[in-house]
Amino acid sequence: MTALPPSNAVAVIGAGTMGAGIVQVAATAGHTVYLFDTSSEAVDKGIAQIEKFLARSVAKGRMDDEARIAILGRIKRCNKLEDLAPAKLVIEAIVENIDIKRSVFGQLEDILSEDAILASNTSSISITEIAAKLKRPERVVGMHFFNPAPIMKLVEIIRGLVTDEQVAEIAYTTAQAWGKKVVHAKSTPGFIVNRVARPFYSEALRILQEGGADIPTIDSCIRESGGFRMGPFELMDLIGNDINFSVTKSVYDAYFQEPRYRPNLIQQEQVAAGRYGRKSGQGYYDYSEGAIKPEAHTADAAPAPTEITVIGNNTLLAPLIGLAEAADIKVNNDPADDLSGFMIEGTLVLLSDGTPASELTTVLEKPIVVFDLALDYKAASRIALAKGDQVSDKDLAKAVGFFQALGKKVSVIDDCPGLIVMRIIAMLANEGSDAVYQGVTSPEGVDIAMTCGVNYPKGPMRWAQDIGLSHIFAVLDALSSFYGEDRYRTSPLLRRAVIAGKDLV
Repeated sequence: MTALPPSNAVAVIGAGTMGAGIVQVAATAGHTVYLFDTSSEAVDKGIAQIEKFLARSVAKGRMDDEARIAILGRIKRCNKLEDLAPAKLVIEAIVENIDIKRSVFGQLEDILSEDAILASNTSSISITEIAAKLKRPERVVGMHFFNPAPIMKLVEIIRGLVTDEQVAEIAYTTAQAWGKKVVHAKSTPGFIVNRVARPFYSEALRILQEGGADIPTIDSCIRESGGFRMGPFELMDLIGNDINFSVTKSVYDAYFQEPRYRPNLIQQEQVAAGRYGRKSGQGYYDYSEGAIKPEAHTADAAPAPTEITVIGNNTLLAPLIGLAEAADIKVNNDPADDLSGFMIEGTLVLLSDGTPASELTTVLEKPIVVFDLALDYKAASRIALAKGDQVSDKDLAKAVGFFQALGKKVSVIDDCPGLIVMRIIAMLANEGSDAVYQGVTSPEGVDIAMTCGVNYPKGPMRWAQDIGLSHIFAVLDALSSFYGEDRYRTSPLLRRAVIAGKDLV
């Protein structure tokens, strides 16, 4: 299957930030691009956005001025839909309203050639539903770009129930030719990214709602331990809390009130108060001039241990062992134990398996402190800890001092099941597994989508594999047991993989 050749014209409807970005991508790839918007002012702003981006690229040496002029010369302003007649591919990037999208596509069917492809950049509306009342529904496909389109690599290609296979493949190979990382997805609510990403926000909100940790501590742990570029509250403020809340509600309703996607009251309150984030000057953080960003909770200095015993043989902990040896801490080993962690002067410091420290303290009859997951324990600059309610501050200090001796800042949080990073990664992996199980995409598609679409440091499917599927299963099972909610049920695909001892990727 070949891509749409550059000799074929492309049209984009909608000159906002996303539409202008798509125009730039297509024009850079050599296509003549027709740009239409109902507002001539919007077209002017869209062209100005492209000019600014290209000028910056020239200034940084990413392209020469000749290339900039050539790209701009391929962009054609249009005053009416009829001007789009030469286009073989039309991408709409207009308001998320199915009636408006249908109306535009319906008009285009009478203007374009019968072999033209109609693509929607929708982030949440069913492609099947958009196409249902059109004359040629098999020519409709989803091409979901991510903002900013010239920079973000991902494009989701969404096939509706009657989308012609050849149409989907042309859209796929065309996006590839434009330099994008492309994944196929079935037309289901949220497609891949907006579905799989829900736990990143919802679990953070729930941890906050239950008093597990405050906003700056959650965000700092996700960044400094999890390796993400932004914490969930920082990202919601950037996206806009109104938009994020709207997408969450849309996915929740589209899946007939599936508990995993249930919106949070905290987010609802933020929107009701007009605290949309950066664009309103106030969200989870204050963006007014001179505002000081609150800092994460960081524990006071505690004495470093002179000796530890490594419990079990979890390879995830190898970097911590190396750091301990480099800090002149004597390291003993007890590989026979089926736990994962360290014994420090009679206190067990265990990698979270989702079970609260208070419960483990009762079951094991030893003081327990649990610690959180890190993307890379050697590179992580912060670790979250929680002690059992029965555990003394003196025993907690042993764990705090240990991680501080390894060069880590320590955030002591409440006895939150699964802590922060481990809990969120387990839920992301579970959601990705369910998307695969339901035929939305492949395991590789999930990882490409999440790393290239929202800049995750590692795909959740691969990450779960690296942690150990049985450990992820244990975390989810512990959350399900603790809360007694269907929200934490394990994906059948993940369950089957653990039982069969097989990999997900």
